[in-house]
Amino acid sequence: MAKLVTASQFADPDAAYVALVEARRGLDEQAAAALDARLALILANHIGDIEVLKEAIAVAKAAT
Repeated sequence: MAKLVTASQFADPDAAYVALVEARRGLDEQAAAALDARLALILANHIGDIEVLKEAIAVAKAAT
């Protein structure tokens, strides 16, 4: 069973952050939320492991 990796896997984490911010630039709140939802679904599918997804959801919820 896979386990959620929370350490950065990016060679350039700042570039990843910038890419996410830039993707939302110029979008109104509704369009940005829709983009975030589509991105979450795409990445959840890429993960493809329900236990890892559940762990990620728990980590994200605990951070709020």
